[in-house]
Amino acid sequence: QVQLVESGGGSVQAGESLRLSCAAEGRTFSGHSMGWFRQRPGKAREFVAAITWMSGRTYYADSVTVRSRFTISRDIDKNTVYLQMNNLNTEDTAVYFCAASRSAVAHTEHATDYWGRGTQVTVFS
Repeated sequence: QVQLVESGGGSVQAGESLRLSCAAEGRTFSGHSMGWFRQRPGKAREFVAAITWMSGRTYYADSVTVRSRFTISRDIDKNTVYLQMNNLNTEDTAVYFCAASRSAVAHTEHATDYWGRGTQVTVFS
């Protein structure tokens, strides 16, 4: 069983940056991919970004604003995936969830096998 533990959330002013981290604990992650979803207030959870664990290929939500400001990366030795978020705005306020998939790209809820508990990101103007 893989446990995903997120960190790095917080409250920031619009225009600032945050880096979220997600450590896969319990055993060395050997699945296919890890990623990030978010759930904004009053909305459904949505895909943000994913990365294949061995090759490092990245996937992002279609939103231009996500692609231009967010970067996903991973450190295999640390069993950790990161989400660098720059130039944050109030629309980025959400609970951010780490996700992992054993055999697919973690870009949909259906493809995701493991979830973290989430970390709150609040952006104020």
